[in-house]
Formats: sequence, C-alpha cells, structure tokens
Amino acid sequence: MDIFNQNKSKNQEEQEPQKDDKPGSSLMEKIQQLGQTNVPQLSTDSNIHCLTIIGQIEGHMTLPPQNKTTKYEHIIPQLVAIEQNPKIEGVLIILNTVGGDVEAGLAISEMLATLSKPTVSIVLGGGHSIGVPIAVATNYSFITETATMTIHPIRLTGLVISVPQTFEYLDKMQERVINFVTKHSHIEEETFKELMFAKGNLTRDIGTNVVGVDAVKSGLIDEVGGVGVAMKKLNELIELKREQSKGLIQ
Repeated sequence: MDIFNQNKSKNQEEQEPQKDDKPGSSLMEKIQQLGQTNVPQLSTDSNIHCLTIIGQIEGHMTLPPQNKTTKYEHIIPQLVAIEQNPKIEGVLIILNTVGGDVEAGLAISEMLATLSKPTVSIVLGGGHSIGVPIAVATNYSFITETATMTIHPIRLTGLVISVPQTFEYLDKMQERVINFVTKHSHIEEETFKELMFAKGNLTRDIGTNVVGVDAVKSGLIDEVGGVGVAMKKLNELIELKREQSKGLIQ
C-alpha cells in the first residue's frame, strides 16, 4: 500500500502544472490584464533616456483597443524612475500625437517641466492639441520641417455646452493651458490666443494649424530640426549641467 500511495503521489505531482514561484509573476499578470505598471527598469547602456508620446493621450477614460494610445499612468512612473536614476543624465521626448485628455496632458507637461535633468523634445509628424504643452515643457524644443501643431480651444467633443458651470470649468482649464504654454515658450499670450481662436484656418472649426518653420517664427518652438541636432543639443545641456554641478560655472 505504501508503494502504491507513493507511486500515486508521484504521478499526481507529474500531472500537476508547475507553479511559477518567481517573485512578481502575479504582478506581471496584473500589468498585462489591467494596463498598470510599476516603476520600470531603465536601460543602463546610455545616459540618455528616450521617451515616446504617440497616438492619443489616454487619461481617466479607457480608449477603444484599436486606438494607438499613450497612457499617462505609464509615463508618470517612467519620469519618476528617470529622476531617481543617477545614470540617466538627459531625456529626449519624441512626440507624434493627436492630443487627448487635457488633465493627463497637463500632468505629463508639469512632470517634464519639473525634472531636474536636461530635456529636449522633437515634434515628428504632429504635436496637436494637448501635445503642444508637452512639446514646450522641455528645456529646448525642436520640430521637423513637415511636422504640424494644431492649436485650438478646449472643447468637449460631441457634447453641447448647455450649463454655465461646464463652460466656466472649460474656460479655467483653457487658461491653465494658455498660461503653461506662454510660460514655457517664447510665444506671446496674445499671439497664442490669436492662433487658438482664429476662424477659417481650420475647416469647420476654430484654431490654427502651424507647420515647422511657422511654429518657430511664432516663438512656440525653439528650432527646426530632427534627431541629430536634438541629440547634439541635449548633450550640450548635459555637459552644461555637469559643469554647473562641479561649480565651474554659475
């Protein structure tokens, strides 16, 4: 009987699937299922971290699965990890976004603006709507010749503003966007508002679509350029930061 029981137990063990006892395996399942993330392990090969913001910026509302999105709950932990990692000396932000959630976009913009490490952004393809504050939140900004940026008023897509409270809330949110953009770029407030409320520039809508050189002429973006000049500028800012930390310059 003992031998039989031993053989039976052995067969049961062979048939039972092996459990993954690795620490964090259940956490990884939750990340895949719920789209949540912890502070990621950043690459140790380079002193520059590349952060991409593409598609639609997803905030408190989950977008359909077919949409290409950037989730703000993924970006924010990355920025925290970058700030804490002494090996990361600079951040390159690449944008090709149609915009999205205003609160989420402003949260990302504020995080970028308050990083203690040098930051440079490049607008590729498009940096529309709430992508504008993100683009100007860095220490220096670039836009490629063919890239565009759409500046328009804050709105609720598909909804009619029918109560004064809703309009007042949107108006205050719009002021937050205007104040942030004018504070972190060289564009004048009046010029930015003119672009925002221009009629006839966008078909059946209010706002302005600025392309490459025009974005620089208006003071919104610092310079026209691509990856090469952006990396060069970021390395210059990193070197300047090193000299400041050594006390070589004020």
